[in-house]
Amino acid sequence: MKSFKKLESIVATLRSENGCPWDREQTHQSLKSNLLEETYEIIEAIESNDSAKICEELGDLLSVIMLQARIGQESGNFDIEQVLTKISEKLIRRHPHVFSGLNVKNTNQVIQNWEQIKLSEEGYQDRNSALDGVPIALPSLQRAEKLQTKAARVGFDWNNVAEVLPKIKEEIEEIEACLIDGPIDQVGMEVGDLLFSIVNLARFLNVEAESALRKSNQKFESRFHQMEAHISARGHQLTDYSLEQLDQIWEMVKSDELLVVQQHIEKN
Repeated sequence: MKSFKKLESIVATLRSENGCPWDREQTHQSLKSNLLEETYEIIEAIESNDSAKICEELGDLLSVIMLQARIGQESGNFDIEQVLTKISEKLIRRHPHVFSGLNVKNTNQVIQNWEQIKLSEEGYQDRNSALDGVPIALPSLQRAEKLQTKAARVGFDWNNVAEVLPKIKEEIEEIEACLIDGPIDQVGMEVGDLLFSIVNLARFLNVEAESALRKSNQKFESRFHQMEAHISARGHQLTDYSLEQLDQIWEMVKSDELLVVQQHIEKN
C-alpha cells in the first residue's frame, strides 16, 4: 500500500534529526493521552454519523499508532511490521470458524471459543481469575460492564432484568439511610454501588452504559445552551432568574424539542 508506506516515511522523517522537535520528544508514555483523545474523537464522529469526520479521525489515530511503532523501532523493541504480523496472526488464530473450518452455531459460541483460545496464548496462561484481563484504565462505567460480563460467563449473574430493578431500589434506600443515620463518609461507596447496579440494568437491556450517559450529557448540554440563548436574546443572564423561572424555561425547551420531533415524524 503506497499510502501506508508514505505515512511510515513521513513519521520517520518527523522523528529524524532534522524533523519536528515535538515528534522527536515523544515517548510511549507521553503519547498515552493522545491515543485516548483521538479514540474519543472517533467515537464522537461515529455518534454524529459523520463519515468524512470518521475517516479523518481514524487517520489521526493511525498517525499516533505509527508514531508509537516508530518509537518502538528506534528502541530496538519492535516495528510496525511486527505489529501488523502479530495482529494478523491473532485474528486468524482466534477465528478458526473462518480460517480453519471449525463449525459454530451462533455468536455466543464464537465468543466462548475466543475466550478459550485466549487462555492458551502467551501472557494469558497466568490468569487465575475469571475477572482478569479488564484494564484498570478503562472508563469506570465501561469497566463495570466488562467485569459484570466476565462474571456472567461463569454463571455469576442475575437471571433476568426483573431481578436487577429491586437491587437498584435497595441501593437507593441504602443511600437514604446513610444521609439520615450516617456514616456520611459511606455515601460515596453507596453511590458507587448504585452506579454499578445501573450498569447491570443497562447490560440486561443491551444498552452500553458509557454511550448512554454520553448521549445524556450531550442532551443536557444542548438544552442548557438553548436555555442560555433564550435568556440572552432577552438581554438577561441566568443569574437574573430564580430556579423556578429557569425550570419553566427548561420545560419550554423540552417541549420545543418534542414539537420538532413530531413535525419530523409527520413529514416522513
